[in-house]
Amino acid sequence: MGDQSRDAVGPVAKRIRARDYVPQCRGKSLLTTNKCKTLAPCFFSLKLSLQFAEIMTGEAVNPKAYPLADAQLTITILDLVQQAANYKQLKKGANEATKTLNRGISEFVVMAADAEPLEIILHLPLLAEDKNVPYVFVPSKQALGRACGVTRAVIACSVTSNEGSQLRSQIQQLKDAIEKLLI
Repeated sequence: MGDQSRDAVGPVAKRIRARDYVPQCRGKSLLTTNKCKTLAPCFFSLKLSLQFAEIMTGEAVNPKAYPLADAQLTITILDLVQQAANYKQLKKGANEATKTLNRGISEFVVMAADAEPLEIILHLPLLAEDKNVPYVFVPSKQALGRACGVTRAVIACSVTSNEGSQLRSQIQQLKDAIEKLLI
């Protein structure tokens, strides 16, 4: 009977266990039950996804993706994008980023360097320069999508302005850092 409760996890879990691999979510085994025991959603942490993005895109980044943020700036950008999503100051996607630039409510624009083909977002740097809005490329569209709070990849997003926002000082610091890349 005691052995039966252990085997009640299912045939897939048995095969995974036979290979001595234990998938974990936040330090807890996923083989004991079908769900993670934490209440928070099981997303990869931002830093782990960045390491994955650097491995995947490190060797071949399109040279048209300029200025490309370095690893530390990418972490800062994605962190602020995540906060902006929580404060409802974020527009996701190339079309919505274009709309915010045209309406003049965009603080800065973030684009993914691994968008395929890259030309689908290359109108945004031109428009951003016309409107004097800083823009930057990050290595991974998957990491950008995760920071935006969606499960899909996001190739462009725009952080919008809000007068009484608590993110005002952070946005200004990041805008200065992005503008240093353009010089």
